[in-house]
Amino acid sequence: MAENSEIADFYKERTVFITGATGFMGKVLVEKLLFSCPDLKRIYVLIRTKRGIPPALRIEEIFKIPLFERLRRQHPDRLSKVTALEGDVSLEGVGVSAPDRATLVSQVSVVFHLAASLKLEGRLKQLVNTNLQGTQRVLDLCSQMEQLKMMLHLSTAFCHVDVVEMEERVYSGDTDPQDVIAITRWMDAQSLDNVTARLISPHPNCYTYTKRLAETLVDKSRKIIPVSIARPSIVTPAIEEPMAGWVDNLNGPMGLLVGGGKGVIRTMHCRGELCAQVIPVDKAINAIIAFVPSAAAIYEKNRNTETPVMNITQEGFVDPVTWSEVLEKGKRLAWENPFEMMLWYPNGSIHASWLMHSICVLLFHWLPAYFIDLMMLVFQQKTFMVRIQTRIQEGLRSLQYFTTKEWKFHNKIMHKLCRSMSAADKKSFPIEAPKDFQLENYLRHCILGARQYLMKEDPATLPRQRKVIKLLYVLDRLVAMTFYMLILWTIYNNSQVLLKLIGGSNTGTVSLTPFNSRIK
Repeated sequence: MAENSEIADFYKERTVFITGATGFMGKVLVEKLLFSCPDLKRIYVLIRTKRGIPPALRIEEIFKIPLFERLRRQHPDRLSKVTALEGDVSLEGVGVSAPDRATLVSQVSVVFHLAASLKLEGRLKQLVNTNLQGTQRVLDLCSQMEQLKMMLHLSTAFCHVDVVEMEERVYSGDTDPQDVIAITRWMDAQSLDNVTARLISPHPNCYTYTKRLAETLVDKSRKIIPVSIARPSIVTPAIEEPMAGWVDNLNGPMGLLVGGGKGVIRTMHCRGELCAQVIPVDKAINAIIAFVPSAAAIYEKNRNTETPVMNITQEGFVDPVTWSEVLEKGKRLAWENPFEMMLWYPNGSIHASWLMHSICVLLFHWLPAYFIDLMMLVFQQKTFMVRIQTRIQEGLRSLQYFTTKEWKFHNKIMHKLCRSMSAADKKSFPIEAPKDFQLENYLRHCILGARQYLMKEDPATLPRQRKVIKLLYVLDRLVAMTFYMLILWTIYNNSQVLLKLIGGSNTGTVSLTPFNSRIK
């Protein structure tokens, strides 16, 4: 099948360079290229030393995770095509040695630039260095590559939050990326933090802001090197490949899913009727791999073309899915497939009203957190719950911007790409959702994937946890009944006092009795 694939033929005997290969999408990209492009010559991945572990050992450890199981089983020899190079996009010259740079310059013909800091709450100085200057460093390296056919920059569909209807083109801006880089160099950290909100407005965080500026840098390089931009929406666990439900980080919805499933997150500020702009990671990676040959062909025909941009979103591929549908079905599936170490019965809700959400945060997040920490102090144990809730609230504040606003994304190029694929390519690099796609089945795989791959929970514990969740349900109902009875008792007691006051006022005794007592 791969031999008849036009996409696989494009990568035949090519050498690929990938930044961000240790990230969620980066790992899936490496696995997919190795599995479906059998004649690909070599993949160089840029990896930094972490906790004293050098790049070569880090990539070996990555190859041991479940994601690479089908490769280990069917094509173990292809893993040797991957070479890890010491480097970091946050360093000058991306941190590679002179010999490694010479190798990349002479051999590489396709570059996937995926490296980025994904911290929505990250500080401007850090994200400018990684996401903005890091992109410039990769572009500088690409400009020296002798055989370069295409450099693909991974952006985000939310890089222009002020554009309600997002087209597949680069948007011009009033801000020069070089000016922002200069500001972060000479301004001290405290002063920069003080002006960040005004500087990045209307963006809710530094991540989307730096991604927006990075697109400008890429677009300015199009006359020098062939470049393209891919903009996926919120990336979620795999729907099919290499295994349904594969995920390896708690970013975005997965953090909400795990937090809600463990009973820690009980409320979310969200407009339930809005479309959940998500895309499974395997579909996004297939689209990216397929887009590179198409973008390269455009440059071959016209070097002065505009930068090819593709929005990778679900419009037109599946029926719109709302946040309310995700919550209701996700809750029921979480009850059927409960996590271990649940702090409370998972029964959270979403609120369009910020006031109602804030009240629920106080009642169901902060008060229980302080109560648990108080009990830990009583038993002379280390407190943890308030600290966890503080981090949860920071994450929620970042995410809630995207769950309370609506955007429309054009994805004509993705549809055109899908239509132009041969039968072999559609089988090797499927972009469309499966014909038998059901949201409930996908969410079940997401929950089970989060249990197994994120939380490292053994599937064999599910029967026991189903018994635990029944006990938590009973406890949750008892606590709720006690709470409501306390409210009714308080109202009843206060109503008796109020009735006495009203009765006394009607007979005149309330005002005369104190006066008579003073006379006596």
